Amino acid sequence: MQLLDEVRSAWGWVGIEPVDLIDDNDFGNLIVKDVHGQYWRICPEDLYCEVLASSREELDRVAKDQEFLSDWYMRALVDEAFQRLGALAPWQKYCLKIPGVFGGDYGGDNLGKISFDELIRASGHIAQQIADLTDSASIKLSVND
Repeated sequence: MQLLDEVRSAWGWVGIEPVDLIDDNDFGNLIVKDVHGQYWRICPEDLYCEVLASSREELDRVAKDQEFLSDWYMRALVDEAFQRLGALAPWQKYCLKIPGVFGGDYGGDNLGKISFDELIRASGHIAQQIADLTDSASIKLSVND
């Protein structure tokens, strides 16, 4: 599957070895199963990929947690994006134009649409470039078309 290849290429540097896509949301967050039976969450708007659960049983428990569900479905943000930008086309996701870790707003003019594979690819590559920076480090973001 092409999206698994994108995950492997863009996020493999964190140690994920993806074998199955479990779930995704309207902002391109993914739950991915790896070769070791762990479940990872990729969060493009906050530029992270981390282990969410170490087994299917643990994932089932997490999936019932109301705080996780609220964060996962992002209902208010999805509703705002839909109102501002319209419905998503197939394989398209909402996104933050400037990721939250760079101070981008969670709403308003910072909302956009992007292809799902491009979102996974871009967020993974940006996250890798800033992985070793301290929280107070200055950055210069350059975007090329």
